[in-house]
Amino acid sequence: MISNIMAVIIAIGAAAGGAVGGYLIRRSLSAKQLDSSERLSERIIGEAKKEADNIKKEAMLQAKDYLLKVKADFESETRERRIELENLEKRLRSKEENLDKRMDVLVQKESEFEHREKALLRKDADVQLKQQELERLIRGQQERLEKIAGITADEAKNFLIQSMAAEAKHDAAVTIRNIEDETKREAVKKARGIIASAIQRYAADYVAENTVSVVPLPSDEMKGRIIGREGRNIRAIEAATGTDLIIDDTPEAVVLSSFDPIRREIARIALERLISDGRIHPGRIEDIVTKVKLEVEQLICETGKEVCFDVGIHDVHAELVVLLGKLKYRTSFSQNVLQHSLEVAHMTGMMAAELGMNIREAKRAGMLHDIGKAVDYEVEGTHAAIGADYAKRFGEAENIVNAIAMHHDDGRSNTILGVLVQAADSLSAARPGARKEMLETYIRRLNDLERIARSFAGVENCYAIQAGREIRILVENERISDNDIVMLSRDIIKKIESELTYPGQIKVTLIRETRLSDYAR
Repeated sequence: MISNIMAVIIAIGAAAGGAVGGYLIRRSLSAKQLDSSERLSERIIGEAKKEADNIKKEAMLQAKDYLLKVKADFESETRERRIELENLEKRLRSKEENLDKRMDVLVQKESEFEHREKALLRKDADVQLKQQELERLIRGQQERLEKIAGITADEAKNFLIQSMAAEAKHDAAVTIRNIEDETKREAVKKARGIIASAIQRYAADYVAENTVSVVPLPSDEMKGRIIGREGRNIRAIEAATGTDLIIDDTPEAVVLSSFDPIRREIARIALERLISDGRIHPGRIEDIVTKVKLEVEQLICETGKEVCFDVGIHDVHAELVVLLGKLKYRTSFSQNVLQHSLEVAHMTGMMAAELGMNIREAKRAGMLHDIGKAVDYEVEGTHAAIGADYAKRFGEAENIVNAIAMHHDDGRSNTILGVLVQAADSLSAARPGARKEMLETYIRRLNDLERIARSFAGVENCYAIQAGREIRILVENERISDNDIVMLSRDIIKKIESELTYPGQIKVTLIRETRLSDYAR
């Protein structure tokens, strides 16, 4: 506002200065017209003064109007601020009153909490006293009960635990039995039908093999020629073939022994050719053995191709074909592994056909399931793991690899194809006459089987039958109930699996009967 007033005054001064300046200029320009101009100048000066007075008055009026307007605005703003401050002060007083009320409530509650805490402490002390009194009474009652019952509390507790455990075991046996009966109704019928169909459709001859080979001689004189001067011929044969030659009192026969059936076969063929040729010396022995090795390798390859063609599997890697051929010279419990693999392949294909699965895929898995036995004496690990590794390495499908790896598994993590291979493997190995054991080992296994069964309480008698493939156990009906039989059979099976080594599987049958005899008079 002051700056506006100053601007008006400066404007007035500027106007007056301009008028005076004009006057001086006109006076200096024309001295001659000074007289005539003085009047004009006076008149102009008078007009300028009047104009300046008018401008000044207008400026003063404008300044007064502006000051009045500013004053009115200031008073209005001040009035609004005052009202706002009054409202704010009222709210603050209201909040302060509320806080005071809340503070009073908190103080009151704090006082109540202190009273409650003191009451709780008193009650806690009373409870502790009552608990001590109760414990004393319980101990007295417990001592009286122990005297009356004649047993201690620990003995009573153990008795209760045993009774509860027996009851829980009984309930578990009932549940297991019901579940097994329920699931076996349909599953057993279908499984028996499939397996029986596969067994009926497939029949194969069995040929027992040993870890030794016998080479016939035309005469006993040939033994001396085979031994050679100072034993050089027999040493050369053993060094070239990696087998042991056993020359004893057996007439017209030489025995070849080796853990490697391929070496034994090479030695047998080479020795037969040396005997028929008649020229037996270290150089000739090395030549014959070298030729026979090449022939046996060729025969192994041809055998692998032949079995693949017979089974109907194609696109098998050359290395896997060679491994299949080597199985011809590999035995397991005197059962030829190649013949066993053929049986498993055909049975797996038959069961797959019954289930509507891929027959070629099933035959392929069955044919390759024991491929690891061709090299398990060279590579560390189980034949299932070795076979799966080789199959995966040489491009077999994932389900084939899994079936090979899991064909000796318990079935919990197996696939359908793996279960079929596992079943066919058990059928081929467990059928009568498939595998052969030493008589002493056989008798010892039967005795151990009956001994394990008799070691359980409640077993009256037991008999190992079916060449050790089944054991029948007679239990005492007074001590063993129908539900207890379920748990007893599982315990016997676990002990057999942990203590015995046997091919295939053993069936455990428990028999419980009630006999009643009376007389008619």
